[in-house]
Amino acid sequence: MSQTFDVVVIGGGPGGYIAAIRAAQLGFKVACIDEWQNAAGGPAPGGTCTNVGCIPSKALLQSSEHFDHANHHFADHGITATNVKIDIAKMIGRKDTVVKQNNDGILYLFKKNKITFFHGRGSFAKAVETGYEIQVTGAKEELLTARQIIVATGSNARALPGTPFDEETVLSNDGALRIGAVPKKLVLIGSGVIGLEMGSVWRRLGSDVTILEGLPTFLGAVDEQIAKEAKKAFDKQGLKIELGVKVGEIKTSKKGVSVAYTNAKGEAQSLDADKLIVSIGRVPNTIGLNAEAVGLQLDERGAIVVDAECRTNLKGVWAVGDVVRGPMLAHKAEEEGVAVAERIAGQHGHVNFNTIPWVIYTSPEIAWVGETEQQLKARGAAYKAGTFPFLANGRARALGDTTGMVKFLADATTDEILGVHIVGPMASELIAEAVVAMEFKASAEDIARICHAHPSLSEATKEAALAVDKRTLNF
Repeated sequence: MSQTFDVVVIGGGPGGYIAAIRAAQLGFKVACIDEWQNAAGGPAPGGTCTNVGCIPSKALLQSSEHFDHANHHFADHGITATNVKIDIAKMIGRKDTVVKQNNDGILYLFKKNKITFFHGRGSFAKAVETGYEIQVTGAKEELLTARQIIVATGSNARALPGTPFDEETVLSNDGALRIGAVPKKLVLIGSGVIGLEMGSVWRRLGSDVTILEGLPTFLGAVDEQIAKEAKKAFDKQGLKIELGVKVGEIKTSKKGVSVAYTNAKGEAQSLDADKLIVSIGRVPNTIGLNAEAVGLQLDERGAIVVDAECRTNLKGVWAVGDVVRGPMLAHKAEEEGVAVAERIAGQHGHVNFNTIPWVIYTSPEIAWVGETEQQLKARGAAYKAGTFPFLANGRARALGDTTGMVKFLADATTDEILGVHIVGPMASELIAEAVVAMEFKASAEDIARICHAHPSLSEATKEAALAVDKRTLNF
């Protein structure tokens, strides 16, 4: 006997649990299915983001940054710290506690919003007159029926062909977050967000870290000026990044891993390391969804095909987040989840892809929204640019972190902000002002005329906006 709901959400990550909450707020009877489990076998909703992505990586980044400051920066403040040690087990334990707090928080939100939670894997059984039957496979088998289905099953780490993850020597983001001791030598393949963040964590803790990147340019999706500034900072820190490499044979043994590759000059090279982290992107997760049972259309990558409003080819079936087109970002998934719930209710949910912020939580942090300068050049846009260095910002000096800059790009005629790019302290927080400004189609002059608190890092944003018109006040 099946249980009937108005909306069933398959997947409890950022897109799924937020969609479920918004649908419940709108008066629907909602169920959410999620199969993530903790070490004890209990439910652990939150998806990749909460369990092996955004949240745990930030916890480790924070711990490793404290360690780095104690070893290298406290002396600048007159603080003497000697024989500083790191307890990796305790650091990992703290990370696990942070993850569990987020898992429990989501379960609380389900209860608060009267959402029925099912711990297991959700898959399509068949289409029925009243919508779709969804099979829940787990400790307890369940059959659910609903007229509206939201698929939010996320993504999985992409493995190198012929080199599967064993999560002991060859690691995905999951294994990279569970390393039990500081590796003497660590190799990462891929210099994207995961590669840079995990490389930063273990370098700060004492690893000799090398990142191998197949592309000839560093952070090609980032504004070129900002990427160059970040690369300069990483080089200074001792994070070794090799670009334009072609990875060859990878051999694992009890001692570790050996990676053969050809460098940008065409020379054969080899690296031996204790651990290898592979971070070459992610693939949509539709494994076990049983899409064929109802004729749900997938593309060649295995992603669910949707239109601009996240509708699939099936009436009443929607999909959001990493499992569909667009950037694989938790906050993008959340916005799509809210929008779909509102569309089901007959409202006009909206997601503006042009104002989705991107962040890399390294030190310095890198954040941006809108178009890069190279994108504007490529489309022949007439634009103005303004930059302001944190070196000239009083708060940054007081923090002892003056690396980087804020960069504004604005339309040459209308002055509308086309993109904002930041590398430097707290870039992840500073970018929010730019997102708001662009969502309201503000001009650079608007930001330049707004009073910003002094002393604050946000003054660098104001000054960069002033620089668009070549009238900075403090540089």
